[in-house]
Amino acid sequence: MEYHGVQILYEDNHLLVVVKPPNMPTQADASGDPDLHSLMKAYIAEAYHKPGAVYLGLVHRLDRPVGGLVVLARTSKAADRLSAQVREKTLARQYVAAVRGDPPQSGELRDWLLKDERTNTVRAVPAGTPGAKDAKLCFVRVAQAEGLSLLRVKLYTGRSHQIRVQLSHAGMPIWGDARYGGGRPGEQIALWGAHLGLEHPTKKEMLSFDAPPPADGAPWRAFSAAQWAQEADCRL
Repeated sequence: MEYHGVQILYEDNHLLVVVKPPNMPTQADASGDPDLHSLMKAYIAEAYHKPGAVYLGLVHRLDRPVGGLVVLARTSKAADRLSAQVREKTLARQYVAAVRGDPPQSGELRDWLLKDERTNTVRAVPAGTPGAKDAKLCFVRVAQAEGLSLLRVKLYTGRSHQIRVQLSHAGMPIWGDARYGGGRPGEQIALWGAHLGLEHPTKKEMLSFDAPPPADGAPWRAFSAAQWAQEADCRL
């Protein structure tokens, strides 16, 4: 089902798994625009006739311009257990990105990233730079078309703007990324949260979710569903 543009893939008493639309903030920010967190709290209040404040925990986030899968916790216990999966690197997140450049068939990237809070930008810096955090990901090139390469990216850390900065730093800027990839006005960044795997916080069963990027969006239309759906078999 869909609620104010947000597709809801799974819900129970503990979890919500949804597809965040591109250009929607994950949580409220200075723009005042409708955000995923507030909309889903409103959905729970409306769907379950809950008066007063609704609890909904944010476990992870997507950058505002990036769309894709997000899991939210409906109880504090679920939030704690899912957050532990994030820390222990067992919450599996994979993305698809259409990039410029000539990436190899597969690879791994390890960098130190430093965020400038004043400008909300991130850059790769030498190891040991004060305030920098280590960032790790791996990727597999699954297709090439129209001068672009489709990468399946697996995250091992969850740093701010991580995929965008690391791929750009490696000479593989993401198409449409105005901040780090030379994207042009009107282009929508070609980065999408395509896969989410997690252990249910109470049932202890493994859950797996996949969501395609918009089929009619540039440059996704250059690639087939079978290509974007290939999972990244890569390890650091």
